[in-house]
Amino acid sequence: MNSIYSFWHNLVSDKEILLKSKSLTSFPFDYSLFSYARSGRGFPNFSIKVNGEKSVFTGGEMVKIKNRNKYLIAPFKSSIPVGRIDIKDFLNYPPNQIIKRQMENAGDDVFSLEEREVYYLVRGRKGKAQKICLVHGSFFETISTKELIRQSFKQVLDENLERADIPSELRTRLDGVFSEQEGFSRVRNVDKASVKLRFRVMTEVKPEGNILNPNQYPVIKDNTLNLVVPYHSEDEKADTLQKVEFVIGGKAMKNINTFPLKHPFNGWFVVFQVNL
Repeated sequence: MNSIYSFWHNLVSDKEILLKSKSLTSFPFDYSLFSYARSGRGFPNFSIKVNGEKSVFTGGEMVKIKNRNKYLIAPFKSSIPVGRIDIKDFLNYPPNQIIKRQMENAGDDVFSLEEREVYYLVRGRKGKAQKICLVHGSFFETISTKELIRQSFKQVLDENLERADIPSELRTRLDGVFSEQEGFSRVRNVDKASVKLRFRVMTEVKPEGNILNPNQYPVIKDNTLNLVVPYHSEDEKADTLQKVEFVIGGKAMKNINTFPLKHPFNGWFVVFQVNL
């Protein structure tokens, strides 16, 4: 069945190749898992095929690759990391129509799964050592994207308007205007200007969200491959364990170190760790 667990199994099965790959995009992924795939910039790099209603696995997860020659996560350019996306909102954005067409050509019933889980395949290097994590986007999205943008621009407004005599009602309205990412990602066309202007958001991960940070997360060891999945109850954790065991196989589970990980801002995650 197509799922993020099958994607991770692909990585585990060819971990020797993964260890030697200079770029994650050069790894021989199992492309039969994907309804959409592209290397390079842009989100996502992969979209896993959606499964039928009777499947234990929904599929449909989206994956973005982040690679850096440090134990830092490369900045997110023109996108803000999220744990889930509404597929209708995402695909109705005009530049993403090509993604929709490729998904449909691959046989996906695109809108049958409205909410898609998002994962990031991140790798960092330090000398001859490296860490690789397939981590759920909620590890980075500890507050909503809308709230992140709103509070960030509120700081700008407060810094620049603190001495101005601006009515509180107008301040509130401005606060609302600066909360939608789409408003800044559109190209702006100004009369008599020979160029167009578009603002792009660049997101950098703080130490608390950097799963590669050895001081913050020492349990993520050098030369390991990790799957990091959130859970909100013991039942949800047990369900994830069962899904991983189903895909990986009971015998192979003895080679996987499984443990809980507490995020300082966003609750608990279960980690499946394999030595590279």
